[in-house]
Amino acid sequence: MINLGKLSLNTPSPSDEELVLLAQKGKQDAFALLYERYFPNVLARVRFKIPENDVEDVTQEIFIAVLKSLNGFRGQAKFSTWLWTITHRKIVDYYRSHKSGLTEQDDYEEVVTRNSPNPTNRIENSQEDLAAVQQALGTLPQNYQDILLMRFVDEIPFNEIALRNGHSLEATKSLFRRSMAALTKKMEGDHA
Repeated sequence: MINLGKLSLNTPSPSDEELVLLAQKGKQDAFALLYERYFPNVLARVRFKIPENDVEDVTQEIFIAVLKSLNGFRGQAKFSTWLWTITHRKIVDYYRSHKSGLTEQDDYEEVVTRNSPNPTNRIENSQEDLAAVQQALGTLPQNYQDILLMRFVDEIPFNEIALRNGHSLEATKSLFRRSMAALTKKMEGDHA
């Protein structure tokens, strides 16, 4: 068993599953390590999908949900897969609760307008481009969205994506190519 108080530079980092087991036994340091390990990627994923002024709140809600439901994690999937499922659900919940007459496209346009203090055209164009990518991405099937986000936002290499999803490397690359083609088609359709 791993003693979190005695980890050193020479000690291999505990796996997610080991940390989950320790956290389920009440070791707060174990959950803290999981949080530190995944916070940057969860934040990046949320930042890509949610208007900036709500990113911190949604990210916090995700980790609160993880903490509350951690005892229910049985290891039937990898911890990271389970975490991404919670992340996706919280993002969907966000848009469900903020549907006060706005479509997701309106939300994205609002983000672009709000975040464009108009200092230069380059900044405005990059924000408009990001909003267009976000909007197009949101119309793709979930498996396409997931692989594109894992590759570009989370910066996960193909071999690790394949391992996480339980697919071969070639199947993963094929899914990525189909996802990119679908995204490109959506983007070109928006500019046609």
